[in-house]
Order: sequence, then structure tokens, then C-alpha cells
Amino acid sequence: MTQKKKLSKKNHIVLSLLVSILGIFSAKVPVQAAETVILKYSILRESVSVEELSQLAETGEASRSLRSYLKLANKEPEELRALLNNNVDVDPVFLSKALNSFAGGIVLDPIGEVIHTPSKRANRESLRGALVTSALSDKNIRLIEIFENYPTEEIHVDGDRLAEIYQNIEGFVSKVPRLPF
Repeated sequence: MTQKKKLSKKNHIVLSLLVSILGIFSAKVPVQAAETVILKYSILRESVSVEELSQLAETGEASRSLRSYLKLANKEPEELRALLNNNVDVDPVFLSKALNSFAGGIVLDPIGEVIHTPSKRANRESLRGALVTSALSDKNIRLIEIFENYPTEEIHVDGDRLAEIYQNIEGFVSKVPRLPF
């Protein structure tokens, strides 16, 4: 064996070992997901856990604090539950391509005014990640899944405009197959 081949084989083994070690460590690093939603209705703001919203979406039961807040905001838990569970069917691969296109930015920006990071930075990236991740498991998107998959610890949400967001997502997704990629 030549000196060059020996070095190449050693480099390949070392590289393989490094990739394996990185894979082991990255598998143990938890992915950050939203824990808290700062839900705003009119002039009212309340911190609600994503877990509370998931429970409402799943069972229809609102925690005492969420019920109290919704009452102050003159909203019914059933109304919020319906919004959280509205379903949009979508192919995750097409969705990813569409959201990474120019048209995707046009859709993500207005959604980012309603659902956004605390600093209002990286809204497009955060929303894109949450939308695509939501679609991956079951080829549909629900608002509660966006909250559960949002990549920051805290999300700010304008509750008065949630229905508008659902309509934006649904309208965009219905046009996805016609977009040129």
C-alpha cells in the first residue's frame, strides 16, 4: 500500500469516528420547543403554557386560569379550541419548497405579525420550521401543532387575528401545487 492510500484510509476512519460521536451527542441534545404562549386579546395579555392549550385542543377542557382569561377577553374556550384544531392538509415536501420560495416569504411575513418570537426576529425561519415540522408527521397542519413545534421557548400570539392566520395558511396551501419551483 502506498503512503497516500494509508493516509486516506486513516483519514476516512477518523472522519467516520468523528461523525459517529457527533451523531451520538446530537441525538441527546433536546430540541427546543415552545413552552409558553403570550396570548393577547385586545388590551389583555396572558402567559399560557403550550401544555394548557394542547389540553384544551385535545379534550376541550380549559384550565381555570385559561377559562378566567378567556372570560375577561370575552371569548369562549370552544372558539379557541376550534381555532387550535382547524386542519389544513398539505404535503410537507411541497410545503417546505413553497415556504423557502419568494412566495413563501410573502405568506410568512403577515403570519409573523400574529405569531412571532419575543424579539420579533427570525420570524420567517421560526414559522417555516414550525409549519414544516407540523406537517411532517401527519401531512396536515393545525394551529396547536405550530405552537407545539415553534422553535423558541416563548411565542407571542395576537389572539384576535388567529382566524385570519388560519385563512392565510389555508389559502397559501391551496395554491402550493401551482407554484413554480
